[in-house]
Amino acid sequence: MGKSAIVIGAGIVGLATARALGARGYQVTVIERSSKAVGASIRNFGMVWPIGQPEGKMYERALSAKSIWKEVLTGAKLWFHEGGSLHMAYHQDELNVVKEIVEVSDKRPVRVLSAQETLDMSPAVNANGLLGSLFCEDEMIVDPRQAIAGIPAYLTEKYQVNFIWDTAISEVDYPTVRSGAKQWAADEIFVCSGADFETLYPELFSSSPLTKCKLQMLRLEAQPDNWKIGPSLCGGLSLIHYDGFKAAPSLENLKARYKAEYAEYLKWGIHVMASQNGLGEITVGDSHEYALTFDPFDREFINTMILDYLATFAQFKSPKVFQTWHGIYPKMTNGGTEIVLRPEEGVTIINGLGGAGMTLSFGLCDQVIGGTYQ
Repeated sequence: MGKSAIVIGAGIVGLATARALGARGYQVTVIERSSKAVGASIRNFGMVWPIGQPEGKMYERALSAKSIWKEVLTGAKLWFHEGGSLHMAYHQDELNVVKEIVEVSDKRPVRVLSAQETLDMSPAVNANGLLGSLFCEDEMIVDPRQAIAGIPAYLTEKYQVNFIWDTAISEVDYPTVRSGAKQWAADEIFVCSGADFETLYPELFSSSPLTKCKLQMLRLEAQPDNWKIGPSLCGGLSLIHYDGFKAAPSLENLKARYKAEYAEYLKWGIHVMASQNGLGEITVGDSHEYALTFDPFDREFINTMILDYLATFAQFKSPKVFQTWHGIYPKMTNGGTEIVLRPEEGVTIINGLGGAGMTLSFGLCDQVIGGTYQ
């Protein structure tokens, strides 16, 4: 009989850990405090986003994660779309960064598109003042709500993973985890519970380089007549948000202009992107506020700023917003990309992926379980 493992949390990190364990012959039990995952893992774009990662270790991890995503979603018969991404340029300094990214990219499938080539790629792009764009083939969209809800059944069928729902783990004392009077034991325990890590290991959480990030997002209704936007769409502010663009020599010049012209956007951590799911709905966002405790109410002016900036680079057949929400996730404060801790023998905490959970979790957790993480 193979080794046993308990995974706490059924969000993307927990599911990725369960898959990696199951694929290696473990008997896996996933314990989730809610009836289904309802945290940050379902409150995002569903973007698998290699373009956001710097070339090297992180880019390779993103490609590995994408490959596992495709395997899992195909096996689970869940929707995904490999449409790539478009980053539009409306000013010369934006176009300079776009061109430089292509010049310095060693392995990425990227190219500069003219204004007309960009419009041919997506009917949703705003043509007014368009100079060109960066197109990357790597990016893929999943529907996070559908995927996170559907993957447990796939893992149960393929790897006999046992899911226990509506059960909040309140104590980890290796080899046992407890929820009130109930307890379970396993050879290995993995804590993949996002911000709930703070509940189980409060001292370790407070001493780790972690804070929390609140983001606001919106969803537009399904577009009429099965209208498709093609690739995911991004404005210039995204060029200064992701580490994947730091290799562009003139990025600091662009950042300086944005600090002058978009100070309020940068104050609230706003950069704007749009992705379309299989139902034709368009997810738009987002903002970034950092703290340990947040106002639980969304700020209408942030949503308005997001939509105003969206209109500078994208126009849709129906702009009607039918859902708004916010998500909260742990975020490293020291520039790190994740935190993997072993507070005691047999217990591993995987946390702190920030806004790259969908992009990196499957790759990261496969490395951690496979012993190749560094």
